[in-house]
Amino acid sequence: MFEVKTYSGNKQEDYQLLLKQLKALLDGEADETALLANASALLNQFLDQVNWVGFYVWKNDELVLGPFQGLPACTRIAYGKGVCGTAVKERKTQRVADVHQFHGHIACDAASQSEIVIPIVVNGDIYGVLDIDSPITDRFDEVDQKYLEEYVTIIEECLV
Repeated sequence: MFEVKTYSGNKQEDYQLLLKQLKALLDGEADETALLANASALLNQFLDQVNWVGFYVWKNDELVLGPFQGLPACTRIAYGKGVCGTAVKERKTQRVADVHQFHGHIACDAASQSEIVIPIVVNGDIYGVLDIDSPITDRFDEVDQKYLEEYVTIIEECLV
């Protein structure tokens, strides 16, 4: 199964350290691919019980696969389709405890059971999404959502 990573023992303190690490990692980097690649690698290393961490970038009215960590994934996702497309359409985080209960879920990896998708907005426009999948149901809670949204905010500031 998956190894449970332990850091300080306090989830919020661990996330605060992660945010500091992200800021240091992205400081001074202007290349978008490099930014997203390192951001996905850092999250994949930090989070336990996840099987996919990555980005989809909004291009020509659809989400296109960007840098990620995990098994091969869906290459393109239409506006409003699946959890990622819904996050773009609604411009809000989608936290799904059981993807099999999400109407229209796109199963890129049959092992995925829960998912969180945070939209990335730069200068008022959709840039893309951060997508994280887990092989267990109900993996993501309010604390995860709060700090992952802060994680995306740091990325948005670098993409301006």
